Formats: sequence, C-alpha cells, structure tokens
Amino acid sequence: MSMIEEATLDSRASVTIAEKSPAKVQGKISKVKSIVAITVGNGLEFFEFTSYSFFAIIIGKLFFPAEGDIAQLLMITATFGIGFIARPVGGLFLGLYADRAGRKAAMTLTLSLMAIGSAIILLAPPYAYIGVAAPVLIVLARLIQGFALGGEIGASTSLLMEYADNNSRGFYGGLQLLSQNASALAGSLLGLTLTTFLSTESLESWGWRLPFAIGLLMGPLGVFIRRNLHETLDHEAQEEAKSKSTKQAIGTIFSEQWRVILAGIAIVSAGTSAVYISMYYMPTYAKILHFPMTTGLLASCVATGAASIFAPICGMIADRVGRKKMLIMIVTVQMIVACPAFMIINSHPSLPLFLTVVGALALLATLIGVLMTVFITEMFPKHIRATGISIVYCVGVSLFGGFAPFISTLLIQLSGSNLAPSWYLIFCCVLCLSAVPFLVEKNGKSLD
Repeated sequence: MSMIEEATLDSRASVTIAEKSPAKVQGKISKVKSIVAITVGNGLEFFEFTSYSFFAIIIGKLFFPAEGDIAQLLMITATFGIGFIARPVGGLFLGLYADRAGRKAAMTLTLSLMAIGSAIILLAPPYAYIGVAAPVLIVLARLIQGFALGGEIGASTSLLMEYADNNSRGFYGGLQLLSQNASALAGSLLGLTLTTFLSTESLESWGWRLPFAIGLLMGPLGVFIRRNLHETLDHEAQEEAKSKSTKQAIGTIFSEQWRVILAGIAIVSAGTSAVYISMYYMPTYAKILHFPMTTGLLASCVATGAASIFAPICGMIADRVGRKKMLIMIVTVQMIVACPAFMIINSHPSLPLFLTVVGALALLATLIGVLMTVFITEMFPKHIRATGISIVYCVGVSLFGGFAPFISTLLIQLSGSNLAPSWYLIFCCVLCLSAVPFLVEKNGKSLD
C-alpha cells in the first residue's frame, strides 16, 4: 500500500472517529464555550424554579393565608412541591421531543416555558386583591415551570454527557451539578441581600418579585448563548426515535426499561432528598428553630456554595475510583450522620453550628447528586437517553425531592419531633442502597 493510500485511509478514519465522538467535534464555538452554554442555560432555569423556595414564607403569607404557623408552612411547602407534579409529564413529552427533534430544540423550548412561569408569578396580584384566583395563578405558574424543568434536565444532561469522553463523564456530571448549585447560590445571595437591606414592608410589597423579574429577563439570554451548540443526536439515533409513534415509544420504554427506571428512581431518592432538605428546606426549617429569615437564607448560601465548589471535584473522584463503591460509601455515611446532625442543631441552635451542619449535609448531598447524574445517563442508549433521564430524574425528584419539605414539615407535626427530616433522609438512603446491586459500572466504558 502506498503512502498516499495510507494517508487517505488515516484521514477517513479520523473523520469517522470525529463523527462518532461529539466531544471532539469543533464547530463555530469551542468545546469549552459549548459546555458553558449548556450549563449556564441549565443554571438559569434552576434559578427561576428554585427562587420560589427562598421567598416561600413571604409568598405563603401573601397568597396562601392560613391560621397557624404550621398550617401555613404546610401550604407553602405543598405549593413548592406542586411544581414537581408536572415534572414527570414534562420530562416524558419533552424528553421524547429531545430524542426526535434534537437536544437543542428541546432546550430552547424549555427556556421559553420557564420564562412564562416566571412572568405569571412576577405579575400575580396577592390574595388580598383577587382572592382565591391568587393561589390559583401561583399553582399554574409552578406547574408550567415544573413541566419545563422536567424537559430541560433530560436534554441538557444528555447533551453535556455526550460531549464527554469515556473517562470524564463524572467530571461533566459535576459540571451539571455546579450549574444547578451556582444558580441556587445566586438565588440565596439575592434573597439574603433583599432581606438585609429592604424593610419588611418593601420586601412583601415588591422585593420578593425581583428574582422572578431577573429570571424572566434572563430567558432570552439563555436562548442566545445556546444558539450555536453542536447537536450530539446523530441521524441514526434520531431516525430510530422517530420510527415509533409517541404511544409506541412510551410503551417500549416502560416495557423494556422498567427495571432500569425503578433502579434509577431509587438512586435519585437519596441524592434529591438530601439536596432539597439541606439546600432548599433550611430557610423554612430555620423558622422552626426560631431563627430569623436571614439565618435560613445564609444557610442556603453556605450549602449551595459548598456544593458548587465540590461538585466537579466529586465528579473527578468518581472517574478515578468508580461509581458503585463510592455511592455505597457516601450514602452509608449520610444515613449514619443524618439523625445526629439534626440533634446537634436542635440541642445547640447557634448560628455557627447551624451553618456547619448544613454545609456538611450539603457536601454529602453533592457527592450523591453527581453520582446520581452519571448513573442515570449511563443507563440508557442514545435514541431514548433524554427520555430515560427525564423519566428517572423527574419521577425521583418529584416523589422524594420536591415534596421533601412538605413531608418533613408534616412528620414534624405528626411526631412532635424536630428530628423528623433526618428520618426521611435515612429512609431514602435505605431505598438507594437497595438498588445498587442492579446498577452496571460503566466507568471508562463508552456510552451505548
């Protein structure tokens, strides 16, 4: 064979490899810019969705009047959880859309829907002005946002992880968690700033609406920065996804992948319960401990800040030591420390101790969250990956994360014990560990 023929074959082989490895494709923007575009857009949506939790007490007072602190807390946390009811539905239908029309198209749609939800909350008059229509508007907005975020996670996670190579998916999963936690940190800092510098009257009249105004304005920014992303859904996978009707596709996923789906939901339970209790429930739990609202928001800042810093590091560790053994170790640690952690902050309710415990719980939640993200991505083949991720993540988060504040508050009321949130964490840890034998270790192996 001549040198020219060898060079030609090498060139063709290089093109084939590049086509099969989206992480190496160089388009109009660099790989780094692509990753930033994916994670920033994802972070914008989480900022809009989670901002509600940081002002839940004020929103509850204005839109959900009730007699008694616990009754109002239950209504507040239930409304926070309502946004998660729509997530599995959004995850299913927008996930199918992402597997057929492409990841980019789905991500553009989810940003637009999220902006609509923010606009409704931003403009909704309180209960004193329009009566029962006020809470109806808030519930509607939360359902729209939940539907949108349900589709975002499958599309953006699929795209991001398909950019990674076989030895860096843990790190990329950490970047996904970084974007979510950084957005929550931004929401926490904004909430802390507003509660510190605004009077109670100003905060309740207009200050609480500011995060939703920011979220609404950032929607077009998210669409803009994602416009030149390289699409990782190849023609073959796209055609395979399109070959079945929506009804057939849904039936196939649940009939052929039900074991994988159940195992994935069990894994998600431990990570999402820890995240929503340590990062989003603490502003509400601080009220139970008779701390001021600023203490709860400061705790959220500590939790989300720690999670943002350590998420990529956790991902890199997972790439080195493997997923399963790390998951078993971290979930076991969380199960052991959950109850003592809540005992400490209840027996010695000081600000430094409260922030330390919250930061430690957030770190454990981040470790599990990164592993959870990687596992559910590696479970599904490309032509149903966005749909599979969306179903597992959204059902898991809806059942065990979104209603974690409500369940924790309800358990406190029923038991009379402030330690009740730790019992819920322990239950989710046990559920997660029960699914580990059904997981396949794919560290260092290619995605299907």
